[in-house]
Amino acid sequence: MLMPKRVKFRKAHRGKMKGKATRGALVSFGDLGLKAMEPAWITSRQIEACRVAITRKMKRDGKVWIRIFPDKPVSKKPLETRMGKGKGAPEFWVAPIRPGRIMFEVAGVSKELAIEALNLASHKLPIKTKVVTRPDYE
Repeated sequence: MLMPKRVKFRKAHRGKMKGKATRGALVSFGDLGLKAMEPAWITSRQIEACRVAITRKMKRDGKVWIRIFPDKPVSKKPLETRMGKGKGAPEFWVAPIRPGRIMFEVAGVSKELAIEALNLASHKLPIKTKVVTRPDYE
């Protein structure tokens, strides 16, 4: 699973997911990309499931870029624990995603295969997504 090697603080606040993505909103590396249309927390397991789906569909041909990284810890208290006694231990890592963010990019395969692979990956995610192309791509 993806997670940071080390972090400055072990536990993080939940934060807000308002507004649109200003950075990472254009297809920069590949030819086609998978764009988020809703805000969400994408877990490291979901990112890995998407990566596996894309690479299997493309039969390990072409190149895949993962443009998101789970660097936010999500903590949980144990089940059947009374309130109080501090914040729970970090359980898993998420990447906070805003609408407009390009999450995955693909290049080196036909347009039809790339669209199929990205659609397959979109089924692994809990949000609405859209396949977009680079502006100068035919």
